Amino acid sequence: MAQMAVATEPVLDPEAPAPGAPLDFEIVPRRGLPIVAAIVVPLIVAIAVNDKWPLMFLHVVAGATWTIVDLFLGFVIGPILGKMSIPARVELTTRLMPKMVLIMPTAVAVTLAAGWQLATNLGYNLTSYSLHGWVVASFIVVGVMSVIALGLLEPANIAVLTELKKPRPNPEVVERLMKRFIYTAGATGLMQVATLVIMTRLATG
Repeated sequence: MAQMAVATEPVLDPEAPAPGAPLDFEIVPRRGLPIVAAIVVPLIVAIAVNDKWPLMFLHVVAGATWTIVDLFLGFVIGPILGKMSIPARVELTTRLMPKMVLIMPTAVAVTLAAGWQLATNLGYNLTSYSLHGWVVASFIVVGVMSVIALGLLEPANIAVLTELKKPRPNPEVVERLMKRFIYTAGATGLMQVATLVIMTRLATG
C-alpha cells in the first residue's frame, strides 16, 4: 500500500512556477525598445528630408509588415491557438504578445506617417490629382484599420498580458480577450486586401 501511495503521487516539474506565483515575462520588452528607436529615427529623418525613396521604402516595408502580421495572426495563429492546451496557450501568449506590444504600434505609425508624407510629396493629396478618389478611399480604409489596431488590438493585448501577470489569472478573461485580439486581427487582415487593391491602382496610375 505504501508503494502504491508513492507511485500515485504527482511528480512536480522543478522549473514550473509555484501555484499562485505570477508568470515571469515583460509586458513591454525593454530589449526591443532600441529596435523601435532605430526605426523611428530614420522615419523622422526621411520626413524632414522629404525625399521620395526613403519615404517609399519605409511606407512599403511598414505597410507590408502590418499586413503580414494581421493575416498571420488572424488566419494562422488563431486556428492553431484554439486547438492548443491551456498551458501551451499561456506559453505562446507570454512569448508572442509582448513583442506585439512593440511591433503593431510601430508598424502602424511608420505606415501612416511615411504614407502621408509620400502622398504630399507626390501631390496625391491635391484634389486636382486624377486618382484623388482612390487616395481618399485609402485614407478611410487605413484610418479604420488604425483605430482598430490601436483602439482594440493593442488594449486587448495589454489586458491579456496584465491578466497573466496576476498571481491567479482568470482563464475566462484571458480566453475572451485572446479571441477579441485574434478575430480583430483577422478582420483587419481582410481590410488589408482592400488597401492592396488601392495601392496597386495608385502605383499603376
